Amino acid sequence: MEKREIEHKKVNYKLHIAYDGTRYHGWERQPGRPMTIQGKLEDVLSRMTGTEVEVIGAGRTDAGVHARGMVANAHLLTDMSPKEILDYMNRYLPEDICVQKVKKASDRFHSRYNATGKTYRYTCYVGGLKPVFDRKYVYILDELPDIEKMREAAEYLMGTHDFMSFCHNPRMKKSTVRKVDKIQIQRKQDYLTFTYHGTGFLQYMVRIITGTLLEVGMGKRTPDSMKGLLEARNRSLAGATAPPQGLCLMEVEHGG
Repeated sequence: MEKREIEHKKVNYKLHIAYDGTRYHGWERQPGRPMTIQGKLEDVLSRMTGTEVEVIGAGRTDAGVHARGMVANAHLLTDMSPKEILDYMNRYLPEDICVQKVKKASDRFHSRYNATGKTYRYTCYVGGLKPVFDRKYVYILDELPDIEKMREAAEYLMGTHDFMSFCHNPRMKKSTVRKVDKIQIQRKQDYLTFTYHGTGFLQYMVRIITGTLLEVGMGKRTPDSMKGLLEARNRSLAGATAPPQGLCLMEVEHGG
């Protein structure tokens, strides 16, 4: 009876988080690897509440990938206010992880299952000089790819498709059908960005699509070859996986 009363007092909190993923083994907590974003968050919240805490993320960013707009949730047993929780977390989290907002959520809110859309941005550097201060957040290219050809190729990938050819996991048992409703490719001075919006993304999917589009831009494959790639459902036929440091989760949308 006492255990039920304690659990009943737990409140579900929605967390907005930004982090530099450079030195982490990705979001997901892993045995024997203490350097994960989820692990650091859970350690701090468990210390704060004196109970074991599970932090549920809206997605699982890979090792070396960054986030400006990750959303997570956690059920906490505490009498602290959202502002006090935020201040506590930022006081004890490493300097490369920042909790931007904490607020109470409905008990049924689930950051991953209730997510309706995600925006990722991949950034390449195409300038002539070394990007000393941005080097951890960009993929440095030796030449400027053909942007118009990449945009033409991206048109084939927009919409609802089976993206098995762009999935890192060859033993994926769940559906690999996803909806990507925006792929925007822009150049601004020395930076080339690929912005993706969709309902959800497979493991390494954004990085594999980016690597494949860059091969189109470098003349290694044609824009219309994207159609055949989708139909083939074969990862080995797609392009190289772009390195992690250029990728950032920008925003997670939730319905309601």
